[in-house]
Amino acid sequence: MHVLVVHNRYGSAQPSGENKVVDQEVALLRGAGHRVEVFERRSDDIGARSLPGKVAVPLLVPWNPAVRAELAARLRTERPDVVHVHNVFPLLSPAVLAACADAGVPTVATLHNYTQVCPPGTLQRDGRPCTECVGRAPLPAVRHGCYRSSRLATVPLAVSLSVNRRRWWSGVDRFFCISAAQRDVLVRSGMPAERLAVKHNFVPDPEDRRTGAGEHLLYLGRLAEAKGVRLLMAAWDEIAAGGGVGVPLVIAGAGPLEREVTAWAAGRDDVRYAGLYDTAETRKALARSVAVVAPSTWLEAFGLVVVEAMAAGVPAVAAGHGAFTELVEDGRTGLLHRPGEAASLASCIRRIAADQDRNREMGRAARSRYEQGFSPAVGLERLVEGYRTAIAGRSGEAGTARRR
Repeated sequence: MHVLVVHNRYGSAQPSGENKVVDQEVALLRGAGHRVEVFERRSDDIGARSLPGKVAVPLLVPWNPAVRAELAARLRTERPDVVHVHNVFPLLSPAVLAACADAGVPTVATLHNYTQVCPPGTLQRDGRPCTECVGRAPLPAVRHGCYRSSRLATVPLAVSLSVNRRRWWSGVDRFFCISAAQRDVLVRSGMPAERLAVKHNFVPDPEDRRTGAGEHLLYLGRLAEAKGVRLLMAAWDEIAAGGGVGVPLVIAGAGPLEREVTAWAAGRDDVRYAGLYDTAETRKALARSVAVVAPSTWLEAFGLVVVEAMAAGVPAVAAGHGAFTELVEDGRTGLLHRPGEAASLASCIRRIAADQDRNREMGRAARSRYEQGFSPAVGLERLVEGYRTAIAGRSGEAGTARRR
């Protein structure tokens, strides 16, 4: 199969689960013998633009005509069997869908978040779940400045959502939702249910797996309010006041709360801020974990770090909402805490660290769950199945049109 992957890479200064997923899927398909090429833009390149070029970037968010022309020409020349669209913000834009239509190429799109119904894609405002824009014009997002706490910065996203909504819904043959929880929200918003398939992200089988009891609790991810970082700090302070759990907390990542986390961890022997891990360091840290902590306050569409922990045979403590409720089997592969409640999070951390035998059982169950639902073999099967469905659907439409 000949696949063209379309993706706007997020900035390299902060960890991106989407970039990782795209890279892993490309490698998986190529390893299985498929021909895969990439059409991409990089957010890192914005910094090298001239001042007028930087000023023009928001104007490209709803529509980038140059991208449409460039991609359409490439599609006509290379004729891939299918185009797989990932992120198009901020430099690609939904113009990529018009290019696919121009060339008559079947298109699938992975929905990594909620940008189809929420301008910033988080379904969150002021640290709490928010669905004000779901199923309606995204004016509330502009009014509240939901993207980067700025009305001006939110406008291009809101405009893009409004003017391109129907283009997305009609121009994509198959959508990949990364969790059933995400699909439910999108169906309720009015998206075409028959084209929304659940395809969980897969995780490569790691070389490092946990063999002992673990050396630390691990938070791994972006240091941001929506990821529950402040909630974790409050819960850990409560744990420390009660004597601790016998192992330290390691926080690894980067993001807007980095200075706050660094100051909080300074001078403590029960907390270590490790900065941004590379792939090898991430795998080693996971394999040495008592548990991974994922206390997100927003409704995660997936939760890659939880599945990475499963692959290493490590249980998770995660917020009991969004995709986490289908990834973590409460009491079997990990524990779910009440979302947004520091006391509940602290209680779950204490429980998962207190009983080593039970913790090991959870780790083994987590590994089994990974093998059944999130391994490369499962990921490849579902990916290719989605491509074939999109191609068959487009072929069926063409056949019907010819008969008419």
